[in-house]
Amino acid sequence: MPLNDRQFAVRASRVLDPASGEYYENAAVVVADGRIVSVVDTPPADAEVVDVGGLTLMPGLVDCHTHMLLRPEDQVWPPAILFKTQVYRVIEGVAAAERALRIGFTSARDTDNEQVWHGDTALRDAIEAGIIPGPRMEVASDGISITGGDMRIDDKVNPELDLPDVAGMVDTRDELIKEVRRQIKIGADWVKIYATSTRKDVEPEELEPLHQFTEEDIAAVVAEAKRYRRDVAAHAYGKDGAQAAIRGGVRTLEHGPLLTEEDLQTMLEFGTFWVPTMGTYYKRQHTEFDRRFVKRHEGAFKRGLELGIKIAFGTDVGSFPHGEQMDEFSLMVQYGMKPLDAIRSATVVAAEVLRKEGQIGTLAAGGHADLIAVDGDPGRDIEALKRVGFVMKGGLVHRDDVAATAKAPELRWQPAR
Repeated sequence: MPLNDRQFAVRASRVLDPASGEYYENAAVVVADGRIVSVVDTPPADAEVVDVGGLTLMPGLVDCHTHMLLRPEDQVWPPAILFKTQVYRVIEGVAAAERALRIGFTSARDTDNEQVWHGDTALRDAIEAGIIPGPRMEVASDGISITGGDMRIDDKVNPELDLPDVAGMVDTRDELIKEVRRQIKIGADWVKIYATSTRKDVEPEELEPLHQFTEEDIAAVVAEAKRYRRDVAAHAYGKDGAQAAIRGGVRTLEHGPLLTEEDLQTMLEFGTFWVPTMGTYYKRQHTEFDRRFVKRHEGAFKRGLELGIKIAFGTDVGSFPHGEQMDEFSLMVQYGMKPLDAIRSATVVAAEVLRKEGQIGTLAAGGHADLIAVDGDPGRDIEALKRVGFVMKGGLVHRDDVAATAKAPELRWQPAR
């Protein structure tokens, strides 16, 4: 009987359903044709059983803010374009995608290709075709900024070299709309706009971010993206840029370290999802300015929790080493989020952000058979997520430290021929 025509079951001493918060003791997830069939006490008699022993089985995780084609050294002098080829950086992305999958991220939204033109769409498509292993990916292509704003080539570079900027740079409404269309044409699943500039443009005393687009500009981007059935993500630190992004109708606000009470209240009013990515700044505290910046981020996050802002998990990995994504969970819990809610931010809420409810980050019947198993109880100890011992994506095993599937080698992922 062909593999896709038969059922098998992944059995564990404990199964965690983040949607309900319930645990099922000594249970199994039944899988067929890459999809979840049910969660049961006893596997069907004719089902092949994959036993992960004493690990906790749960849905695969979703990272809503990644940069698979970025490495930490690419963000400091000298810029990567001076010493790394595009081909080399795509190869780095292949390694990053496999690393993300092996530590438990079965889906990811990549939010800017960091000047590796077409690298993110190629990576996404190669994973989807089964050529290389990696998370299910949605990508935001080049991103959109303004001349002299965020994602500009480093100021230290001789301008006479005329090196290309790191994003699509626009300065008029017509250019903005044309850039949205161009990015859709080259394969973007999301449109990303830089509503504020980066840390180097933040006023150091008052921590005032540099805003880049008006509410009307962003509303035009949202409307144009909607024509193509795409959503918009906005890099925004706070204040005028954040207000423009939220009121302009973006689906997600990224980072938000300098969000004010007014900004948070506006997010609550408009139902905007927030992807805080706190770890990237926490890991890069070198000056007093950096420490003040991180402290503001902590305060905004704690207030967002109090208000009930919809928080989705995202890391900004690439700005720090690939493989350290789980540290974001630790920081979220350290700042007051309950472990189960942190898990939900990377499953239930993340699936809603991507409009894939019931498809990813779930144990619901019909969802993708994306499962991970960890040593410990992550619903009580978030650090358990750092002890992944089993990863399945689409019904195929990508990692099995328990070596429980030795009798079913056909369940292991193999590259497409």
